[in-house]
Amino acid sequence: MKIRDRGISIGRLHPGPKNCITDVSGVKVGHVTLDYPIDEQNGEYACTGVTAVLPHGGNLFQEKVTAASYVINGFGKTTGLVQIDELGVIESPIMLTNTFAVPAVAHGTLQYMLANNPEIGESTGTINIVVGECNDSLLNSIRLLPVKPEHAIEAIEKATDQPVQEGAVGAGKGMVCFGYKGGIGSSSRLIIDQASGETYIIGCLVVTNFGKKEEFQKIRYHLGHGENRLALSKTADGSIMMVLATDAPLSDRQLKRVAKRCGVGLGRTGSHYSHGSGDIVIAFSTANKTNHFSGKLTENHRQLRDDHPMMNQLFTGAAEATEEAILNSLSQAETTTGRKGHIAYKYPFE
Repeated sequence: MKIRDRGISIGRLHPGPKNCITDVSGVKVGHVTLDYPIDEQNGEYACTGVTAVLPHGGNLFQEKVTAASYVINGFGKTTGLVQIDELGVIESPIMLTNTFAVPAVAHGTLQYMLANNPEIGESTGTINIVVGECNDSLLNSIRLLPVKPEHAIEAIEKATDQPVQEGAVGAGKGMVCFGYKGGIGSSSRLIIDQASGETYIIGCLVVTNFGKKEEFQKIRYHLGHGENRLALSKTADGSIMMVLATDAPLSDRQLKRVAKRCGVGLGRTGSHYSHGSGDIVIAFSTANKTNHFSGKLTENHRQLRDDHPMMNQLFTGAAEATEEAILNSLSQAETTTGRKGHIAYKYPFE
């Protein structure tokens, strides 16, 4: 159940038809969830997974999308951000997983991209694989490395433009948020120019794994003090990965500006970006694609004016979609048992 189905509305802008990142035309999301005992005698358990976000359904290497990243707090092991910020494009799926699975997921994603692009590393350059992570070691036997390269390939192949599965799925399977079960959450906002009638979409997908129970701003959402005896009283500093997508024609510089506003939504829920937290945004626009094999000297791309009122709406939309995506990760998650019998309970909204 999404947070809106519980009577809690976030912000003033309207969500898109699906109220998730796949409202942005062409964007696809796929999950692979690992949920099984590894060594029952010693309490070892696979409670983890992989999530793939595809900016469009075509060849991502041949048709790159404009992109940017923003690091709010850098306690993370994400790959590919350096080249994103240098060149301003993404040319691979955006992959999300647990901390120790980054190498395996990068390996699998690379295998997938090489199989579909025989020219990479042969007749043209290399490829920049993008992987983000959060630490799910409370519920997942992270040291046993249950995620394999083939899981990354499977997540990519399963990607669809249907409403995103949320909660304890994919990369969110073993994540904990504000002492309760977190995971995958998503939301979107309509951005409408009243003068021209032109409409854009901005959507956010998060993997939530941060915050203590005392930090959650439940009063803000009229949840009252609630019953928190089932919340985990002591958790790691944690992290959050935020993937922001839009069809608004933005440059990489403008995308970074919009990405910064995800931190506003994150802060509204109660996060203060703790010392050991990896709070990272990866943003892209589907409006302009760059052809890898173009021999043209110049390219023409449309982009919004910085001083147009729609830029402020995009800032607002990024903040609201991020905040609601975080709440959806809590609202959609179910109580989960993992390694050593550890239990993360769903948030007691009722």
